Formats: sequence, structure tokens, C-alpha cells
Amino acid sequence: MLFFLMRRILSAISVILATLLLSFLLFYVAPTDPVGAICKRNCTAQRTAEIEKNLNLDKPVMVQFLDYVTAIPGRTYVTGGVKRDCPFPCLGYSFISSQPVSRLIGNALPVTASIVLGSAVIYLLLGLAMGTAAAQWRGSKIDRGVVIGTMSITSIPYFVFALLASLYLFGLWIPLASNYVPLTDSPSGWFSGMLAAWLTLGMFNTVNYLRFGRASMIESLNEDYVRTARAKGITEKRVVLKHGLRATLTPVATLFGLDIAFALGGAIFTERIFGLPGLGYLVLNSFNNFDLPVIMGTVLVGSVFLVTMNLIVDILYTVIDPRVRLS
Repeated sequence: MLFFLMRRILSAISVILATLLLSFLLFYVAPTDPVGAICKRNCTAQRTAEIEKNLNLDKPVMVQFLDYVTAIPGRTYVTGGVKRDCPFPCLGYSFISSQPVSRLIGNALPVTASIVLGSAVIYLLLGLAMGTAAAQWRGSKIDRGVVIGTMSITSIPYFVFALLASLYLFGLWIPLASNYVPLTDSPSGWFSGMLAAWLTLGMFNTVNYLRFGRASMIESLNEDYVRTARAKGITEKRVVLKHGLRATLTPVATLFGLDIAFALGGAIFTERIFGLPGLGYLVLNSFNNFDLPVIMGTVLVGSVFLVTMNLIVDILYTVIDPRVRLS
């Protein structure tokens, strides 16, 4: 167990560093003008030299990259002639918004986390429940209707689905205002402000878990150990819940872990359509403004989420399926 964790942690760190290096080369070494993008041709010669020095653009590429990595514990930037501290984790300094990148990400992360985790409760529970029921009614009219309905929904791009939901379902038929209120300030305001985004993302992702759960459940219910359990006289409900559903959770856990990681990296369409200032909103604005430090910071945070969720899913396999051993 300990050897497995150490090996996976080292592998995760190497993946994060490789992602960070490739992103750095793409944004800083590619034929672009970071200072010109930040200044918008309005900077004085002193301001231009100041930004170049803070970004280390006057140094070799590998020195720039190493300086960025070693500055994560914390460093001091000079902007406008004033020293500004960037505490741990220092992911750079945004000269456009005049704030540390970690502060910008810290303000946006609770919004994205609220969207992702709230919708995950909906699509995981609802998708598994409906998929399990469809598998038990395999071949029936209800099952065929469910399959046709899910295929129809997945053929629609998510941004179109979200636009229609925001304009008609939650705009005209069931009016729900979308705005982010911190949970610590007002739990009821947080819940009501996030409900439309939760339902939209949750309903759309439910169809994927329904289809995946249905296919996995059908496969599990055809296994020899399930037929043996039925032959022993165990009730169908217990067979489905104890034997079939538990085996179904293993592949679903992989899909769920990756979905959570990718969504935390930026639920762009949901945040943009419902006007929620999360990571996706921050990434779009950073690309529009060519704010390289913020782009690099979000890439680092996204890669950390992804490898962390992969590690958690691998460990959970042993809890869900006793046949799996960490080695």
C-alpha cells in the first residue's frame, strides 16, 4: 500500500511538472508578446521594463521556468514601484488585475466547486438509479424509451442545452435567479442562487451515467456469481443492490472521478451562461486579456485536480471491489 502510494504520488508530480512545462513553452516561448498583450500599447518604458523583469523575460527560457516553479513557496513582485507580496501558493502575479493569481483562483474556486459538487449529487444518484431500473426492465418499452431519450439529449451540444434551460425552463416556466452567495454568508441564498446551474448540469450529465450505469448493470447481472446468488434464493432486490450495483460502481467511479476533475478545471459554459464567476469565467477572461500568469495558474490547478482524483479513484477501487488490490 505504502509503495503504491509513493509510486503514484511521484508519478502525479511528474505529470504536473510535464504539464506545467508544456504550458509554459506554449504561452511564453511561442511567438507572442506577453508584455504588449498586458500593456495594450499603453505602457511606459519603465512599466514595460518592470513587467519584463517580474516575468523574467530577459532570462533564458529554462531559467524563467525554474524561477516560476521555485517561486511557488512565495515571492515579492514590484509593480508600480510598490512591492507586493505573493504568499504561498504563489502562482504568479496578474499585472492586469493587480492581484496575485492564487487570490483570483481562490475567489473563483468556491463558485466552481459549488456548481460541480451540487450537480454531481444529482447526476450520480439519479443516473445510477435510473440506469439500474432500466437494466432490470431490459428490452421493455420503458427501457427502449429511456435509451432513445438519452441518445436524443446527448446529441445536443451542452451549451445549446444550457442556453435553452436558462432562457425557457428557468427563465419563463420556473423562474430561478442565478447568483453566487457564499455558503458561510447565507446557506439559503447559496442554495437558491446555485439551483438553476445544478439542475441544468445535473440533468445533462444524468443521461451519461444512466447509459453507463445501465450497460454496467446488465453486464453485472449476467455474471456467474449473480446467477448463483439467485439460485440460492436471495431476493432480486438484494441481488441487484448488493451484488449488481457494487460491481457497477467500479467503472462508474472512474468516470465520476474524471468528470469531477475536469469540471473543477472550469465549468466554462455553465458559469458563462448563468453569470457565475468561477474558474471557467476566469479562464475565458484570461485568454481574452492574454493574462499569462493567470492562464498558467489555472493550468497548474487543473492538472493537480486531475491527478489527485485519479489517485483517489484508484484507492477507492479496493473499497468498492475487494477483488482489486493495490500493488
